[in-house]
Amino acid sequence: MKPQRLVDLLALIGLVLLGLSAYLTWSSADPGSGRPVVDFNGYTVTKAPVTLALASLVAVVVTKLAGTALRRVLGALVLLMGAGAIGVALQVRPGSDELGRIRPELSQALTDHVSVTGGPAPWFALAGGVALIGAGLIALLTAHRWRRATARYERDPAATPADQWKAIDAGEDPTL
Repeated sequence: MKPQRLVDLLALIGLVLLGLSAYLTWSSADPGSGRPVVDFNGYTVTKAPVTLALASLVAVVVTKLAGTALRRVLGALVLLMGAGAIGVALQVRPGSDELGRIRPELSQALTDHVSVTGGPAPWFALAGGVALIGAGLIALLTAHRWRRATARYERDPAATPADQWKAIDAGEDPTL
C-alpha cells in the first residue's frame, strides 16, 4: 500500500474512533438512593477528541496539495495531535465534583455519595490517537516520496491575461 493511502486510511480511522468517543459514554455517575444513573458522553466531558480529529483531517487533506517541507510539518502536527488525543484519553477522568457542575442533580448537596465509573469512550479516543500518531509518523517519514500536486490548472506565469484571452478566442484551453 502506498504511504499516502496508508496515511489517509489511518487518519480516517482516527477520525471515526475519535468521533465515536464523543458520542459514547465517557463516564457514568450513580447518585444512589434509587435515582437513575446519569451517563456523560465524551462531548459533554471534553470536546478535545473531536477538535483534534477534525484538525488532523484538515491537515491530512492539505498534505495532498503541499510540497515536501510542508508535508513534513503537517505530518509532525498530526503526530502531535495524536499524542494530544492519547493524553486526553488517559488524563480526563472527571470526578463527582466536576460532574456535579455539569449536572446539578449530582451535586454533593443533593446526594450523599456519587459513584463514578468509566465508559468505553476513552478507549476509543486512545485508539484514535494511536491511529493519528501512525498517520503523522508515516507522513513525516515518507513525505519526500509522495506524488506532487498536479500543475494542470496553474496558469503560465509568463503569459499575460491578454495572451490567455487570445488563446480562448482561438479555441485553445490555456489551463492545459
